[in-house]
Amino acid sequence: MGTLTDMNEENKTDSTTKNVDVENDHRALKTLLIFSLNEEVGALAKALNIFEKFGVNLLHIESRLSRQNKNDHEFYVECDNTMGSLTDAIKVLRNESKYLHILSRAHKTIDESVPWFPRKIRDLDQFANRILSYGAELDSDHPGFRDVLYRKRRKEFADIANNYRHNQPIPRVTYTEQEINTWATVFRELTKLYPTHACKEFNNIFPLLIDNCGYNESNIPQLEDVSRFLQDCSGFRLRPVAGLLSSRDFLAGLAFRVFHSTQYIRHHSVPMYTPEPDVCHELLGHVPLFADPDFAEFSQEIGMASLGAPDEYITRLATLYWFTVEFGLCVENNERRAFGAGLLSSFGELQYCLTDKPAILPFDPFRACVQPYPITSFQPSYFLAESFKDAKEKLRQYVMTIPRQFAVHYNPYTQTIEVVDGDEQIINIIRSVRNDMDIVLDALRKSEVPIPSEI
Repeated sequence: MGTLTDMNEENKTDSTTKNVDVENDHRALKTLLIFSLNEEVGALAKALNIFEKFGVNLLHIESRLSRQNKNDHEFYVECDNTMGSLTDAIKVLRNESKYLHILSRAHKTIDESVPWFPRKIRDLDQFANRILSYGAELDSDHPGFRDVLYRKRRKEFADIANNYRHNQPIPRVTYTEQEINTWATVFRELTKLYPTHACKEFNNIFPLLIDNCGYNESNIPQLEDVSRFLQDCSGFRLRPVAGLLSSRDFLAGLAFRVFHSTQYIRHHSVPMYTPEPDVCHELLGHVPLFADPDFAEFSQEIGMASLGAPDEYITRLATLYWFTVEFGLCVENNERRAFGAGLLSSFGELQYCLTDKPAILPFDPFRACVQPYPITSFQPSYFLAESFKDAKEKLRQYVMTIPRQFAVHYNPYTQTIEVVDGDEQIINIIRSVRNDMDIVLDALRKSEVPIPSEI
């Protein structure tokens, strides 16, 4: 049998005061019960006979030691509401129980007007053919627009990404000497600035990428190697992308801790400039901090908030992403440091953002989400976060204001998004949290650290 969780203190009283007429609630297909029986031989069989007597079909039953009394057992039962008389069964069962809690609420169905979002990590495969631009489709002002060989090379990278599917190894690429020279120029100039301009989390992780993923001047790291490293550190992974994704699709990937990464490199004629994300931007700007647990969680929070959100909130979340993951600043020893990938992959703007030229605003997601910004020049304003943890807490406060008829929960074991719109899902989450708390309390006892009174 699996484990159960008890309810909070206010729910541990007799539940008749908040009972639900489960017979008349035709929206609810099942009712959840937690009860503890009087200890006697055959008590459980007697209880099951009650359900049988009133024609109630049991969908699931679990048992565990009661949290109210460690010498007793309690039972968690899922009852089918489509047949029999559950209300009568509960009345009789209550007389045979030490306590009984009814957990019944109709499961909502997601309105058809809610935009589709992926529920399983392999659903991200559907984004492969939903890109906004493909490979060799370059604007006329792109440095590589007139370079036939460069456009051909870009299509090769795009085809790799377009054919990629979840759980496949990311195909390795043999970069040309010209491409490696472009990478070397960018790598060499940026790494001069990192010790004094990047946040400490970035600088702590960068040497690990050198040791584990082949980061150096003469080698462009392979996405597969980097992705495996990230999975070991924070559960994040890379997925090759053929071109630009919509904000909704890109953010949805973050909900699964998946970062859609380009594999091509900028045009060699202007190594310190790129009009769109390239492998230098991804591997030097983004990757290091995806290995940091706090930053990884912050990024996933933005992705989770986007699932099923109205279009106007997708725009606001994309703007929040811009001012944090792309162009965020944080405080470190009372000084500003960069953590945004757009800064950490731009030699010029990384220096500019720490001067007194731009306006520096305290991070406030309610303000940042509507702040205008340019995409072809240095930012006139940046938002300064106290820490990743502080930014994450403020983001959560903002997310609570997004109008959705349901909550979402990421299950890391199945790599799925669970829609939380009924008691069954809530109970499962409470059970998981309670089990984690038991582990924490056990560890505190064994380490002889005083347990805070509020726990």
